[in-house]
Amino acid sequence: MALLIGAGTVSCSAPEPGGTATSPARDPALRATRVSPVDTRLTWTTAPSTASGQALEYATDPKGPYTILGYLPTGVTSYQHPRLIPETTFYYRLRAYTGPVSRPVTVDLPPGGPGADDRNDDAVWARPRTVRAEGVATHPLRAAAAAPTALKAKVEQANGVSFTWTDHASDEDGYLLENRPEGSAAYRVVAVLDPDINSFGLSTLPEEKHASYRVRAFRYGERSNTVRVTTGKDPGDG
Repeated sequence: MALLIGAGTVSCSAPEPGGTATSPARDPALRATRVSPVDTRLTWTTAPSTASGQALEYATDPKGPYTILGYLPTGVTSYQHPRLIPETTFYYRLRAYTGPVSRPVTVDLPPGGPGADDRNDDAVWARPRTVRAEGVATHPLRAAAAAPTALKAKVEQANGVSFTWTDHASDEDGYLLENRPEGSAAYRVVAVLDPDINSFGLSTLPEEKHASYRVRAFRYGERSNTVRVTTGKDPGDG
């Protein structure tokens, strides 16, 4: 599986026990607390009602580069980052994202794991691509017409499925492929793609044999405040 976020101003707080500090903030106000020498808990206020989700990211330098920890549902307001590098400062920030989503498609993969043909497959079908189409109108993401259409799924092997769709967005930051495995209550992000990509293949997990998929064109909103936490000594050094 490929996978690699306001309005008021909040003043800078003093470091909390565990080496935590916050910088001037915009909603959602992000806080970090060290709950063990190498474990950090992040909490924040509810995402804006207009958000489609939120992306939590971290770095070990305040200037980055930042790495996505997760694309989270709007109702989530906490995250635990475990087993961090000892005696290292980590920086965190959060960004809501918005964007219209396609109609879902259902994928049913065959039982069992990959066969000999699958193992010898060069997986060209999985490479992210831009497939151009003539006469397709594009729209800014604030318009419902910017949603991807004509999402199609094709089973390529026992654990592999390819997707194609029509791109109608003119200003997206990228695309999110989301799935909801059979029996699950909510969709989750399983792949993050560059702008203009409209063909991509996914190697699935065992619990994704039967799942619903959809694709979302998205843009990031403003970043939250940045928080920092410095980890302690490795508990195993005792």
